[in-house]
Amino acid sequence: MEKGNVKALLPIGVFLVLYLGLGVLFEYGMGIPMGFYNIPIVVIFLVALLVACVQNRKLPFDDKLAVMGRSIGDKTIVTMVLIFMAAGIFVGTVGRDSAESVAYLMLSVIPAEFSVLVLFVVSCFVSLAMGTSVGTITLITPIAVAVSAASGFDLPLCVASVMGGAMFGDNLSFISDTTIAACQGQGCQMKDKFRENFKIAVPAALATLAIILALSLGSDINGTVSHDYDLIQLVPYLIVLVGGIVGVNVFVVLLLGILSGSLIMVATGATAATDLLASMGSGAAGMFETTMVAVLVSAICALIREYGGFTALLNGIKSLFKSKKGGQLGMGLLVGAMDIATANNTVAIVIANPIAADMAETYDISRRKTASILDTFSCVFQGIIPYGAQMLVAISAAAELGYAVSAFQIIPFLFYPFLLLASSLVFIFLVPDKRGRESEKA
Repeated sequence: MEKGNVKALLPIGVFLVLYLGLGVLFEYGMGIPMGFYNIPIVVIFLVALLVACVQNRKLPFDDKLAVMGRSIGDKTIVTMVLIFMAAGIFVGTVGRDSAESVAYLMLSVIPAEFSVLVLFVVSCFVSLAMGTSVGTITLITPIAVAVSAASGFDLPLCVASVMGGAMFGDNLSFISDTTIAACQGQGCQMKDKFRENFKIAVPAALATLAIILALSLGSDINGTVSHDYDLIQLVPYLIVLVGGIVGVNVFVVLLLGILSGSLIMVATGATAATDLLASMGSGAAGMFETTMVAVLVSAICALIREYGGFTALLNGIKSLFKSKKGGQLGMGLLVGAMDIATANNTVAIVIANPIAADMAETYDISRRKTASILDTFSCVFQGIIPYGAQMLVAISAAAELGYAVSAFQIIPFLFYPFLLLASSLVFIFLVPDKRGRESEKA
Protein backbone atom coordinates (compact mmCIF):
# COMPACT_ATOMS: atom_id res chain seq x y z
CA MET A 1 0.00 0.00 0.00
CA GLU A 2 1.32 3.43 -0.96
CA LYS A 3 2.04 5.41 2.20
CA GLY A 4 1.17 8.91 1.07
CA ASN A 5 2.16 12.21 2.67
CA VAL A 6 0.01 13.64 5.48
CA LYS A 7 1.85 17.00 5.31
CA ALA A 8 0.47 17.51 1.82
CA LEU A 9 -2.97 18.06 3.40
CA LEU A 10 -1.73 21.27 5.06
CA PRO A 11 -3.47 23.62 2.52
CA ILE A 12 -6.88 22.17 3.44
CA GLY A 13 -6.04 22.63 7.12
CA VAL A 14 -4.94 26.22 6.54
CA PHE A 15 -8.17 27.01 4.70
CA LEU A 16 -10.38 25.46 7.38
CA VAL A 17 -8.55 27.16 10.25
CA LEU A 18 -8.61 30.58 8.60
CA TYR A 19 -12.19 30.42 7.32
CA LEU A 20 -13.73 28.82 10.39
CA GLY A 21 -11.65 30.94 12.78
CA LEU A 22 -12.47 34.23 11.08
CA GLY A 23 -16.12 33.20 10.73
CA VAL A 24 -16.46 32.52 14.45
CA LEU A 25 -14.61 35.76 15.26
CA PHE A 26 -16.79 37.86 12.96
CA GLU A 27 -20.09 36.21 13.86
CA TYR A 28 -19.74 35.70 17.60
CA GLY A 29 -16.70 37.70 18.70
CA MET A 30 -17.41 40.94 16.84
CA GLY A 31 -21.16 40.47 16.39
CA ILE A 32 -21.07 41.09 12.63
CA PRO A 33 -24.34 39.92 11.01
CA MET A 34 -23.81 37.09 8.50
CA GLY A 35 -20.21 36.94 9.74
CA PHE A 36 -19.22 33.85 7.76
CA TYR A 37 -20.47 35.47 4.57
CA ASN A 38 -18.42 38.62 5.09
CA ILE A 39 -15.22 36.63 4.63
CA PRO A 40 -13.87 36.71 1.04
CA ILE A 41 -13.68 32.97 0.53
CA VAL A 42 -11.76 33.37 -2.75
CA VAL A 43 -8.97 35.16 -0.85
CA ILE A 44 -8.81 32.39 1.76
CA PHE A 45 -8.54 29.78 -1.00
CA LEU A 46 -5.76 31.82 -2.62
CA VAL A 47 -3.84 31.69 0.69
CA ALA A 48 -4.35 27.91 0.77
CA LEU A 49 -3.12 27.69 -2.83
CA LEU A 50 -0.01 29.70 -1.91
CA VAL A 51 0.69 27.23 0.89
CA ALA A 52 0.35 24.35 -1.57
CA CYS A 53 2.72 26.09 -4.00
CA VAL A 54 5.50 26.57 -1.43
CA GLN A 55 5.33 22.93 -0.34
CA ASN A 56 7.48 20.21 -1.93
CA ARG A 57 10.42 22.29 -3.10
CA LYS A 58 11.75 19.30 -5.05
CA LEU A 59 9.10 20.00 -7.67
CA PRO A 60 9.94 23.13 -9.75
CA PHE A 61 7.34 25.90 -9.74
CA ASP A 62 6.82 25.59 -13.50
CA ASP A 63 5.96 21.93 -13.01
CA LYS A 64 3.49 22.89 -10.30
CA LEU A 65 1.84 25.31 -12.70
CA ALA A 66 1.59 22.50 -15.25
CA VAL A 67 -0.05 20.23 -12.66
CA MET A 68 -2.58 22.95 -11.78
CA GLY A 69 -3.21 23.77 -15.44
CA ARG A 70 -4.04 20.16 -16.33
CA SER A 71 -6.52 19.99 -13.47
CA ILE A 72 -8.20 23.33 -14.17
CA GLY A 73 -8.44 22.52 -17.87
CA ASP A 74 -10.06 19.15 -17.22
CA LYS A 75 -13.39 18.60 -19.01
CA THR A 76 -15.16 18.25 -15.64
CA ILE A 77 -14.09 21.69 -14.44
CA VAL A 78 -14.77 23.40 -17.78
CA THR A 79 -18.26 21.86 -17.94
CA MET A 80 -18.96 22.82 -14.33
CA VAL A 81 -17.97 26.44 -14.94
CA LEU A 82 -20.11 26.69 -18.10
CA ILE A 83 -23.15 25.23 -16.33
CA PHE A 84 -22.68 27.65 -13.43
CA MET A 85 -22.65 30.54 -15.90
CA ALA A 86 -25.71 29.28 -17.81
CA ALA A 87 -27.64 28.71 -14.59
CA GLY A 88 -26.74 32.22 -13.43
CA ILE A 89 -27.98 33.74 -16.69
CA PHE A 90 -31.23 31.76 -16.40
CA VAL A 91 -31.90 33.04 -12.86
CA GLY A 92 -30.99 36.58 -13.93
CA THR A 93 -33.39 36.34 -16.86
CA VAL A 94 -36.49 35.02 -15.10
CA GLY A 95 -35.95 36.72 -11.75
CA ARG A 96 -37.22 35.33 -8.47
CA ASP A 97 -40.26 37.35 -7.45
CA SER A 98 -42.56 35.39 -9.78
CA ALA A 99 -42.06 32.26 -7.68
CA GLU A 100 -44.19 33.82 -4.92
CA SER A 101 -47.21 33.27 -7.14
CA VAL A 102 -47.34 29.55 -6.30
CA ALA A 103 -47.59 30.29 -2.58
CA TYR A 104 -50.33 32.87 -2.92
CA LEU A 105 -52.33 30.67 -5.32
CA MET A 106 -52.29 27.69 -2.93
CA LEU A 107 -52.97 29.78 0.17
CA SER A 108 -56.01 31.28 -1.56
CA VAL A 109 -57.65 27.91 -2.31
CA ILE A 110 -56.56 25.66 0.60
CA PRO A 111 -58.12 25.92 4.12
CA ALA A 112 -56.17 27.93 6.70
CA GLU A 113 -55.50 24.92 8.94
CA PHE A 114 -53.30 23.47 6.20
CA SER A 115 -51.33 26.67 5.61
CA VAL A 116 -48.10 25.35 7.17
CA LEU A 117 -48.40 22.31 4.93
CA VAL A 118 -48.75 24.72 1.99
CA LEU A 119 -45.61 26.59 3.06
CA PHE A 120 -43.58 23.36 3.02
CA VAL A 121 -44.95 22.15 -0.33
CA VAL A 122 -44.53 25.54 -1.99
CA SER A 123 -40.97 25.86 -0.69
CA CYS A 124 -40.20 22.41 -2.10
CA PHE A 125 -41.50 23.39 -5.53
CA VAL A 126 -39.98 26.86 -5.63
CA SER A 127 -36.51 25.69 -4.60
CA LEU A 128 -36.75 22.78 -7.04
CA ALA A 129 -37.58 25.21 -9.84
CA MET A 130 -35.20 28.00 -8.85
CA GLY A 131 -32.28 25.88 -7.68
CA THR A 132 -31.54 28.00 -4.62
CA SER A 133 -32.48 27.39 -1.00
CA VAL A 134 -31.39 30.86 0.11
CA GLY A 135 -33.44 32.50 -2.66
CA THR A 136 -36.47 30.42 -1.71
CA ILE A 137 -36.16 31.31 1.97
CA THR A 138 -35.78 34.98 1.09
CA LEU A 139 -39.00 34.87 -0.94
CA ILE A 140 -41.21 32.62 1.18
CA THR A 141 -40.22 33.59 4.76
CA PRO A 142 -42.19 36.88 4.60
CA ILE A 143 -45.20 34.81 3.51
CA ALA A 144 -44.55 32.44 6.45
CA VAL A 145 -44.56 35.43 8.81
CA ALA A 146 -47.88 36.57 7.32
CA VAL A 147 -49.31 33.06 7.70
CA SER A 148 -48.23 32.90 11.34
CA ALA A 149 -49.73 36.32 12.11
CA ALA A 150 -53.00 35.63 10.32
CA SER A 151 -53.57 32.03 11.41
CA GLY A 152 -51.98 31.71 14.84
CA PHE A 153 -49.47 28.99 13.95
CA ASP A 154 -46.15 29.32 15.81
CA LEU A 155 -43.65 31.40 13.83
CA PRO A 156 -40.72 28.97 14.38
CA LEU A 157 -42.85 26.14 12.89
CA CYS A 158 -43.76 28.25 9.85
CA VAL A 159 -40.18 29.38 9.23
CA ALA A 160 -38.77 25.88 9.76
CA SER A 161 -41.27 24.48 7.24
CA VAL A 162 -40.01 26.96 4.66
CA MET A 163 -36.39 26.05 5.41
CA GLY A 164 -37.11 22.33 5.15
CA GLY A 165 -38.84 22.72 1.80
CA ALA A 166 -36.02 24.92 0.55
CA MET A 167 -33.44 22.24 1.34
CA PHE A 168 -35.58 19.64 -0.46
CA GLY A 169 -35.27 21.56 -3.72
CA ASP A 170 -31.64 22.49 -3.12
CA ASN A 171 -30.88 18.77 -2.96
CA LEU A 172 -32.84 17.80 -6.09
CA SER A 173 -32.90 20.79 -8.44
CA PHE A 174 -31.12 20.46 -11.78
CA ILE A 175 -29.84 24.04 -11.61
CA SER A 176 -28.76 23.98 -7.97
CA ASP A 177 -25.06 24.76 -7.35
CA THR A 178 -24.84 21.62 -5.24
CA THR A 179 -26.28 19.37 -7.95
CA ILE A 180 -23.99 20.84 -10.60
CA ALA A 181 -20.92 20.50 -8.38
CA ALA A 182 -21.71 16.94 -7.26
CA CYS A 183 -22.62 15.60 -10.71
CA GLN A 184 -19.74 17.20 -12.58
CA GLY A 185 -17.28 16.33 -9.83
CA GLN A 186 -18.26 12.67 -9.92
CA GLY A 187 -18.84 12.39 -13.66
CA CYS A 188 -22.48 11.32 -13.57
CA GLN A 189 -25.50 12.59 -15.43
CA MET A 190 -27.92 14.79 -13.52
CA LYS A 191 -30.92 12.57 -14.21
CA ASP A 192 -29.08 9.58 -12.67
CA LYS A 193 -28.23 11.52 -9.54
CA PHE A 194 -31.81 12.87 -9.40
CA ARG A 195 -33.26 9.35 -9.47
CA GLU A 196 -30.86 8.25 -6.74
CA ASN A 197 -31.68 11.28 -4.59
CA PHE A 198 -35.41 11.09 -5.28
CA LYS A 199 -35.65 7.72 -3.53
CA ILE A 200 -34.01 9.22 -0.43
CA ALA A 201 -35.62 12.66 -0.36
CA VAL A 202 -39.26 11.77 -1.07
CA PRO A 203 -39.73 9.45 1.96
CA ALA A 204 -38.24 12.18 4.17
CA ALA A 205 -40.55 14.78 2.59
CA LEU A 206 -43.63 12.57 3.01
CA ALA A 207 -42.75 11.90 6.66
CA THR A 208 -42.33 15.66 7.15
CA LEU A 209 -45.75 16.27 5.61
CA ALA A 210 -47.27 13.69 7.97
CA ILE A 211 -45.74 15.38 11.03
CA ILE A 212 -46.87 18.84 9.92
CA LEU A 213 -50.34 17.48 9.17
CA ALA A 214 -50.55 15.89 12.63
CA LEU A 215 -49.57 19.20 14.23
CA SER A 216 -52.10 21.08 12.07
CA LEU A 217 -55.17 18.87 12.50
CA GLY A 218 -57.39 19.87 15.36
CA SER A 219 -55.74 23.27 15.73
CA ASP A 220 -58.00 26.28 16.24
CA ILE A 221 -56.79 28.22 13.23
CA ASN A 222 -58.44 30.92 11.13
CA GLY A 223 -57.55 33.86 8.89
CA THR A 224 -56.36 34.08 5.30
CA VAL A 225 -53.36 35.40 3.39
CA SER A 226 -54.10 36.90 -0.03
CA HIS A 227 -51.99 38.58 -2.70
CA ASP A 228 -51.96 39.03 -6.46
CA TYR A 229 -50.19 36.34 -8.46
CA ASP A 230 -49.14 35.71 -12.07
CA LEU A 231 -48.47 32.07 -12.93
CA ILE A 232 -47.34 32.61 -16.54
CA GLN A 233 -43.90 33.61 -15.27
CA LEU A 234 -43.43 30.10 -13.83
CA VAL A 235 -43.34 28.51 -17.29
CA PRO A 236 -39.51 28.80 -17.71
CA TYR A 237 -39.00 27.10 -14.33
CA LEU A 238 -41.29 24.25 -15.39
CA ILE A 239 -39.43 23.85 -18.69
CA VAL A 240 -36.11 23.49 -16.84
CA LEU A 241 -37.61 21.15 -14.25
CA VAL A 242 -39.36 18.83 -16.72
CA GLY A 243 -36.47 18.90 -19.19
CA GLY A 244 -34.02 17.91 -16.50
CA ILE A 245 -36.19 15.06 -15.24
CA VAL A 246 -36.67 13.53 -18.71
CA GLY A 247 -32.93 13.70 -19.36
CA VAL A 248 -32.55 16.52 -21.90
CA ASN A 249 -28.96 17.82 -22.05
CA VAL A 250 -28.50 20.40 -19.29
CA PHE A 251 -27.21 23.06 -21.69
CA VAL A 252 -30.23 22.60 -23.96
CA VAL A 253 -32.57 22.77 -20.96
CA LEU A 254 -31.01 25.98 -19.68
CA LEU A 255 -31.02 27.53 -23.15
CA LEU A 256 -34.73 26.78 -23.53
CA GLY A 257 -35.34 28.23 -20.08
CA ILE A 258 -33.42 31.41 -20.95
CA LEU A 259 -35.22 31.86 -24.28
CA SER A 260 -38.70 31.23 -22.88
CA GLY A 261 -37.95 33.37 -19.85
CA SER A 262 -36.76 36.25 -22.03
CA LEU A 263 -39.92 36.16 -24.14
CA ILE A 264 -42.28 35.89 -21.17
CA MET A 265 -40.58 38.52 -18.99
CA VAL A 266 -40.56 41.05 -21.83
CA ALA A 267 -44.10 40.20 -23.06
CA THR A 268 -45.60 40.53 -19.57
CA GLY A 269 -43.74 43.76 -18.87
CA ALA A 270 -41.90 42.27 -15.89
CA THR A 271 -38.58 43.25 -17.49
CA ALA A 272 -37.98 45.94 -20.08
CA ALA A 273 -36.34 44.68 -23.27
CA THR A 274 -33.51 47.17 -22.72
CA ASP A 275 -32.85 45.75 -19.25
CA LEU A 276 -32.85 42.08 -20.26
CA LEU A 277 -29.13 41.82 -21.12
CA ALA A 278 -28.21 43.63 -17.91
CA SER A 279 -30.29 41.11 -15.93
CA MET A 280 -28.50 38.23 -17.68
CA GLY A 281 -25.15 39.81 -16.89
CA SER A 282 -26.07 40.26 -13.24
CA GLY A 283 -27.12 36.62 -13.04
CA ALA A 284 -23.84 35.42 -14.54
CA ALA A 285 -21.85 37.75 -12.26
CA GLY A 286 -23.64 36.25 -9.28
CA MET A 287 -21.90 32.96 -10.07
CA PHE A 288 -18.40 34.50 -10.01
CA GLU A 289 -17.48 33.38 -6.50
CA THR A 290 -18.79 29.85 -6.98
CA THR A 291 -16.90 29.55 -10.28
CA MET A 292 -13.64 30.82 -8.79
CA VAL A 293 -13.98 28.43 -5.86
CA ALA A 294 -14.30 25.52 -8.30
CA VAL A 295 -11.18 26.65 -10.19
CA LEU A 296 -9.05 27.31 -7.09
CA VAL A 297 -10.07 24.10 -5.33
CA SER A 298 -9.21 22.17 -8.49
CA ALA A 299 -5.72 23.69 -8.50
CA ILE A 300 -5.18 23.07 -4.77
CA CYS A 301 -6.39 19.47 -4.96
CA ALA A 302 -4.18 18.77 -7.98
CA LEU A 303 -1.09 19.72 -5.97
CA ILE A 304 -2.26 17.82 -2.89
CA ARG A 305 -2.77 14.70 -5.02
CA GLU A 306 0.64 15.20 -6.68
CA TYR A 307 2.30 15.40 -3.24
CA GLY A 308 0.56 12.24 -1.98
CA GLY A 309 -1.94 13.92 0.32
CA PHE A 310 -5.01 12.13 -0.99
CA THR A 311 -3.28 8.78 -0.67
CA ALA A 312 -2.59 9.49 2.99
CA LEU A 313 -6.15 10.66 3.60
CA LEU A 314 -7.63 7.66 1.81
CA ASN A 315 -5.47 5.30 3.84
CA GLY A 316 -6.74 6.95 7.01
CA ILE A 317 -10.35 6.63 5.92
CA LYS A 318 -9.86 2.97 4.97
CA SER A 319 -8.50 2.28 8.46
CA LEU A 320 -11.73 3.65 9.96
CA PHE A 321 -14.28 2.38 7.43
CA LYS A 322 -13.62 -1.16 6.26
CA SER A 323 -16.75 -1.99 4.26
CA LYS A 324 -18.55 -0.50 1.27
CA LYS A 325 -21.35 0.75 3.52
CA GLY A 326 -18.79 2.25 5.86
CA GLY A 327 -17.17 3.96 2.90
CA GLN A 328 -20.48 5.58 1.97
CA LEU A 329 -20.95 6.79 5.54
CA GLY A 330 -17.38 8.09 5.48
CA MET A 331 -18.20 10.15 2.37
CA GLY A 332 -21.22 11.62 4.08
CA LEU A 333 -19.30 12.52 7.22
CA LEU A 334 -16.47 13.98 5.13
CA VAL A 335 -18.72 16.42 3.25
CA GLY A 336 -20.66 17.10 6.46
CA ALA A 337 -17.47 18.08 8.27
CA MET A 338 -16.51 20.36 5.38
CA ASP A 339 -19.95 21.98 5.50
CA ILE A 340 -19.73 22.58 9.24
CA ALA A 341 -16.35 24.22 8.68
CA THR A 342 -17.33 26.35 5.68
CA ALA A 343 -21.08 26.93 6.27
CA ASN A 344 -21.51 26.51 2.51
CA ASN A 345 -22.76 23.24 1.05
CA THR A 346 -21.53 23.98 -2.48
CA VAL A 347 -18.00 24.73 -1.26
CA ALA A 348 -18.13 21.61 0.92
CA ILE A 349 -18.97 19.45 -2.11
CA VAL A 350 -16.28 21.06 -4.28
CA ILE A 351 -13.65 20.37 -1.59
CA ALA A 352 -14.84 16.80 -0.97
CA ASN A 353 -15.30 15.88 -4.66
CA PRO A 354 -11.79 14.64 -5.53
CA ILE A 355 -11.43 12.76 -2.24
CA ALA A 356 -14.86 11.17 -2.67
CA ALA A 357 -13.98 10.15 -6.24
CA ASP A 358 -10.96 8.25 -4.94
CA MET A 359 -13.11 6.70 -2.21
CA ALA A 360 -15.69 5.62 -4.80
CA GLU A 361 -13.01 3.71 -6.71
CA THR A 362 -11.62 2.16 -3.54
CA TYR A 363 -14.99 1.03 -2.15
CA ASP A 364 -16.59 0.26 -5.55
CA ILE A 365 -19.37 2.85 -5.12
CA SER A 366 -21.27 4.04 -8.19
CA ARG A 367 -20.81 7.59 -9.44
CA ARG A 368 -24.50 8.44 -9.06
CA LYS A 369 -24.50 7.13 -5.48
CA THR A 370 -21.39 9.15 -4.64
CA ALA A 371 -22.90 12.35 -6.08
CA SER A 372 -26.14 11.66 -4.21
CA ILE A 373 -24.36 11.15 -0.87
CA LEU A 374 -22.31 14.32 -1.24
CA ASP A 375 -25.33 16.45 -2.13
CA THR A 376 -27.65 14.90 0.46
CA PHE A 377 -25.32 15.02 3.46
CA SER A 378 -24.20 18.56 2.63
CA CYS A 379 -27.85 19.64 2.55
CA VAL A 380 -28.57 17.87 5.85
CA PHE A 381 -25.83 19.76 7.68
CA GLN A 382 -26.41 23.05 5.85
CA GLY A 383 -30.08 22.87 6.75
CA ILE A 384 -29.52 22.71 10.51
CA ILE A 385 -26.33 24.62 11.38
CA PRO A 386 -27.32 27.84 13.21
CA TYR A 387 -24.75 29.96 11.36
CA GLY A 388 -25.58 28.83 7.82
CA ALA A 389 -26.88 31.32 5.25
CA GLN A 390 -30.27 29.59 5.18
CA MET A 391 -30.85 30.05 8.92
CA LEU A 392 -29.45 33.59 9.03
CA VAL A 393 -31.50 34.74 6.04
CA ALA A 394 -34.69 33.30 7.55
CA ILE A 395 -34.09 35.04 10.87
CA SER A 396 -33.21 38.32 9.12
CA ALA A 397 -36.29 38.17 6.88
CA ALA A 398 -38.55 37.73 9.92
CA ALA A 399 -36.74 40.50 11.82
CA GLU A 400 -37.23 42.94 8.95
CA LEU A 401 -40.98 42.48 9.40
CA GLY A 402 -40.74 43.10 13.15
CA TYR A 403 -40.81 39.47 14.33
CA ALA A 404 -37.96 38.09 16.45
CA VAL A 405 -37.13 34.39 16.20
CA SER A 406 -33.87 32.61 17.06
CA ALA A 407 -32.06 29.68 15.44
CA PHE A 408 -32.58 27.54 18.52
CA GLN A 409 -36.34 28.13 18.38
CA ILE A 410 -36.39 27.02 14.75
CA ILE A 411 -34.07 23.97 14.93
CA PRO A 412 -36.53 21.66 16.83
CA PHE A 413 -39.03 22.13 13.97
CA LEU A 414 -36.56 21.34 11.17
CA PHE A 415 -38.20 17.98 10.56
CA TYR A 416 -37.08 17.55 6.96
CA PRO A 417 -33.27 17.81 7.38
CA PHE A 418 -33.31 15.34 10.29
CA LEU A 419 -35.59 12.93 8.44
CA LEU A 420 -33.40 13.27 5.34
CA LEU A 421 -30.43 12.16 7.44
CA ALA A 422 -32.42 9.17 8.71
CA SER A 423 -33.52 8.27 5.18
CA SER A 424 -29.93 8.55 3.93
CA LEU A 425 -28.68 6.17 6.59
CA VAL A 426 -31.43 3.69 5.73
CA PHE A 427 -30.42 3.73 2.07
CA ILE A 428 -26.73 3.37 2.92
CA PHE A 429 -27.07 0.44 5.29
CA LEU A 430 -30.21 -1.34 4.07
CA VAL A 431 -30.41 -0.71 0.31
CA PRO A 432 -27.60 -2.16 -1.85
CA ASP A 433 -25.75 0.13 -4.26
CA LYS A 434 -26.07 -1.37 -7.74
CA ARG A 435 -23.29 -0.06 -9.93
CA GLY A 436 -24.92 -1.20 -13.15
CA ARG A 437 -24.43 0.82 -16.32
CA GLU A 438 -24.40 4.56 -15.72
CA SER A 439 -25.19 7.25 -18.26
CA GLU A 440 -22.41 9.38 -19.60
CA LYS A 441 -22.33 12.78 -17.92
CA ALA A 442 -23.95 15.74 -19.59
